[in-house]
Amino acid sequence: MAKGLIWATAEDLARNKGRVLSLYRQILRSLNSPELPLTWAARLSKKAEARSIFLVASEERSLHNIADLIDVPEHTLSLLRKGQIPKLPLI
Repeated sequence: MAKGLIWATAEDLARNKGRVLSLYRQILRSLNSPELPLTWAARLSKKAEARSIFLVASEERSLHNIADLIDVPEHTLSLLRKGQIPKLPLI
């Protein structure tokens, strides 16, 4: 990301696209893990929550907020891989 700028440019957004899509897919896959103590309905609910959060976050244009929006799914993914369910919303 460009230094000293507050708002993301088209290049910044394009640079993060692959990483964000990868995190999104990994979170959805992790929610299918049999290690998580979730019912089928709870899994669908968590997946819908993740989709809606990523959809809302896709409108973000602040560089600092984009960096935070990438850090949070990475932390959530690490918890899901350990078989833990995040206490707060997924992302």
